[in-house]
Amino acid sequence: MLLEGKYHRGFSTERLASVNEPKVRRDDRGFYIMSLSESAKVYFDDYYGFLEKTYDKALFERNLLDRKLASTPPEYTETLSYLRARGVIIDLLLKNVRRFYTDGANFGVIMTPWCFGTVLLEKIEVYRDQLSKGEIQDPNIPDYPYYVINYVDEIYKAVLLELFDFPEKAFQMRWQYSELLKKYSKILGSITTSLQSVLLTIKNYGAH
Repeated sequence: MLLEGKYHRGFSTERLASVNEPKVRRDDRGFYIMSLSESAKVYFDDYYGFLEKTYDKALFERNLLDRKLASTPPEYTETLSYLRARGVIIDLLLKNVRRFYTDGANFGVIMTPWCFGTVLLEKIEVYRDQLSKGEIQDPNIPDYPYYVINYVDEIYKAVLLELFDFPEKAFQMRWQYSELLKKYSKILGSITTSLQSVLLTIKNYGAH
């Protein structure tokens, strides 16, 4: 299977069969990995199948949205703002599905559907803040940025639940992933600080 007929899986079955990685295991259902955030068994085929299904649905919605935008009179600012906000969310979803789907360097991208949904939820929140501060430009917002950003705030959770076909409770445990990322960031920060201290000691020792 290919995403949109041109994007290849980051970890193909053929590659997994030859990879020397203890994290990757195999049973009668196929190759799987224990996900980092939930310690849950995630089959590679299931994961990629979920991304393919989600991508196809989002792409269909994007095409439908384009037709609605083209047929909406320019004076209908509220309607246009809503449609453009939906475009911001859909485009960000498509972009991240492509990135996760094609990533063949990091086993951390293999996760459960609900975990992936949580990742997207947080990415949209960060993106929304960047938009509101004028740090980035988005082609979906040629004008009326204030109204578009307000609509992003209002609808992003509902739109993601719809596109992922998730129940509302899917986003209730997202703090687990946020806390996990903070924990690993803190650990990496401590390692970096210790390494810099060692290097500084070595440098000072060499100077004497």
